Amino acid sequence: MKISKKAITLNVGLVLMGSAVFAQSLSDAKKAIDAEQYQKASSMLKSLVSSKASDGDNYYNLGLVYLKTGYIDSARAVFTKGVTADPKNALNLIGLGEADLLSNNAASAKTNFDKAIELGKKDYQTYLQIGRAYLAQDKPSDDVSKPDFTNALANITKADELDSKDKDADVFLALGDAYALQKKNSEALGPYMRVNDVDPNNRRAKTQIGKMYKESRAFPEGEKELQDVIAADPNYGPAYRELGELYLQWSNFGADKEKAAKGIENYKKYIDLTDKSLESQLRYMTFLFYAKDFKTLQQVASTIQVPANSPKAAVVARMKGWSAYENAQYPQALTDMTDFFAKEKDQSRILANDYLYLGKSQLRAGQDSLALVNISKAVEKDSTNADALAEIAKSYFDAKKYDKSAQIYEKAIKANPNGKGSLYNYYYNALAYYFDYAGKYSAKQNPTKDGLVKADSSIAKVTQLAPDTYDAYLWRARINNLMDDEKDPKGLANPFFEQFIQKVTEKPEVASANGKKLSEAYDSLGGFYYYKDKEKAKEYFNKSIAANPTGTFAPAKLKELNAPAAATKGKK
Repeated sequence: MKISKKAITLNVGLVLMGSAVFAQSLSDAKKAIDAEQYQKASSMLKSLVSSKASDGDNYYNLGLVYLKTGYIDSARAVFTKGVTADPKNALNLIGLGEADLLSNNAASAKTNFDKAIELGKKDYQTYLQIGRAYLAQDKPSDDVSKPDFTNALANITKADELDSKDKDADVFLALGDAYALQKKNSEALGPYMRVNDVDPNNRRAKTQIGKMYKESRAFPEGEKELQDVIAADPNYGPAYRELGELYLQWSNFGADKEKAAKGIENYKKYIDLTDKSLESQLRYMTFLFYAKDFKTLQQVASTIQVPANSPKAAVVARMKGWSAYENAQYPQALTDMTDFFAKEKDQSRILANDYLYLGKSQLRAGQDSLALVNISKAVEKDSTNADALAEIAKSYFDAKKYDKSAQIYEKAIKANPNGKGSLYNYYYNALAYYFDYAGKYSAKQNPTKDGLVKADSSIAKVTQLAPDTYDAYLWRARINNLMDDEKDPKGLANPFFEQFIQKVTEKPEVASANGKKLSEAYDSLGGFYYYKDKEKAKEYFNKSIAANPTGTFAPAKLKELNAPAAATKGKK
């Protein structure tokens, strides 16, 4: 069959055009991955794998998409096919190594990386992607996995040496990432700025610079960097995410509700611009939690579809429980948190907040003993949760279970001696020991005074931390009254009654509002001096009557003291 020259020319053109389309498509797929549009990237790469089945690069990038979206087994299957389809391409061995790292199998990862180096020891891409694999262990929704910075930097540095002409911006980007993830922002800034020299259209480096400004609390500078990225490319989702997180953090340093709202607005744009991958939604839920938008958080968590056997199912259950509790849906919170603990088999992944919300939900359900166990675990992981222990202690205090209350307040104080709420912990700890002793004494249980010693120590701490807490001096006096020798009192309480009187009488309006308490202090001092110094006793009793004219103790004692000696003797 005769083929015309024109037809040959046309066919060659089609072949060349098709080649250009495929090359551009791989580039577009990488851009989609960078923009966190994983579904779009996946669709493009599946098409490329189908049409160019022998090109290992396509398999590798498709596998990376699976890794980024949490499907490690699917990624491993794609990488394995890539090794078979293009055995001389080192990238899919690196992909298998990255999957191994995410599966906590460092030994297998090294074996795969070593095989990759044997294939591509002179190619800078080999070392660059191995370095990136070590960095990829950093997951915003995972507080357990951590990058291996030593191996990451060693490989990226080797890649930089092999890329001697500095033609690939990705090398500088990876180098910047290696430092930025270690919070070494000064070291990261140089490589990130070099990215722009090599590739002016790169959006992520400038986004990362904006993120570093945010982490350094240079909010206006970070805002400008990120807005510049958005101005250059309004569809670049990660810039909106970082801007959202910047506004949220900025709002925490003041009462600027507008910035908090702008934070949520920008984060929503990020979600809309990406394909709502599971990873991005998990990160969005974390953002909503710290933005205190618990209503939206609960809605998002309730709509996410996660396979029951996925490790992310536990994370979704966690967010359901946290938000349900904050939305005052306590029975639902207990159900969700119980579900979370049933799903999460890895103890190392359980956070302090998980124990905290489970314990607080149990406390609301009246399960005090279980609540104490779990909240104690929350405090062990994070001492700032000591205020939740105080909640349990107060519930026992209100139920008049003072012995148990005092013990739990002791734990709260030990966990967080000077933090938020510590003043109340010392105060109620003292009262719990006081009432525990008084109750047992009245019941003739012959209690020891060890608890009173602890009570005195705690209430003394209150007067030290808050000298104008007037009642603390009165309670210290009451505690020392019980500590004193009943048969031969030494007046242990007197200095504290005097301190209470001095503090309260400094301001007439305060004295007027505390008449009965002043009367109690004067009565106690008068009673102490009744047999020791009658004139001093009379002085205190008269002050008691002036402070509280309706009181009966002081008038009765004054009457006794003013009675004629003979009559008093006869009466005796």
